[in-house]
Amino acid sequence: MKIPKRIQPLITDGLVDEVISQLMSGKEATVYVVRCGSSIRCAKVYKEVTKRSFKQAVTYQEGRKVKNSRRARAMEKGSKYGRRQQEESWHNAEVDALYKLAAAGIRVPTPYGCIDGVLLMELVTDADGNVAPRLSEVSMTEEEALTDHATVMQYVIQMLCVGLVHGDLSEFNVLVDEDGPVIIDLPQAVDAAANNHAEAMLQRDVDNMTQYYGQFAPELIERDYAGEIWHLYEEGRLLPETLLKGDFKKPEVEADVDGVLTEIQAAIDEEDERVERIRVADEDA
Repeated sequence: MKIPKRIQPLITDGLVDEVISQLMSGKEATVYVVRCGSSIRCAKVYKEVTKRSFKQAVTYQEGRKVKNSRRARAMEKGSKYGRRQQEESWHNAEVDALYKLAAAGIRVPTPYGCIDGVLLMELVTDADGNVAPRLSEVSMTEEEALTDHATVMQYVIQMLCVGLVHGDLSEFNVLVDEDGPVIIDLPQAVDAAANNHAEAMLQRDVDNMTQYYGQFAPELIERDYAGEIWHLYEEGRLLPETLLKGDFKKPEVEADVDGVLTEIQAAIDEEDERVERIRVADEDA
């Protein structure tokens, strides 16, 4: 096939020998199957920010640290250099997340480096050597759904234990090979401690996965796994080996009626004082 413009420099440098086929095109990147020497891998070509449809990127980047102060200032100002640095930060975030999650024992594609907006990584395949299907393309028994859901929940827990929330986890961002689920697509992974939206993102990630597996195992649907995970995390009791009970109920907080009434009365008193000051000022005028 015709060599994509962004992959040509990698071929020139000998990092890629052949582009075999286009694997998929998504909201933020196009993925190709490539040959690197005797190995078949995939090349994820990130789309330029003007062509990328991934919404609310700023929300996901909240809390990410930039060590170089010049780069940080440029990114804040939105200059041409700053936009380039912002894009590079977006790409590198996925590489960093892949290495971090792999080290934590989470099944993700092995990364081989990100060069000029092209991420080279492992091509996940099935038992026959074909490209592994997405979870959205897979049907399963109730027992398989329960097993794989438990595996994915364990991955979510392990991610959170190393400080990350996937942020866009769904049946479209999980591959299934002969050994089970493999997590993919991580440029939007967020810092759980530094991003104010981390809890909401984790809730959405977990709900997405539970709803999907719940098609095959309906007993999963009514369980608040996200609430249980975040509750343990906030209390400092979440461990990589934590097993979820699935019976979590959010603690009921009694309304502080007296406190609310006190605040209301304070607001009334403050308004009365303001009105009185205006009246006195008018009389003195």
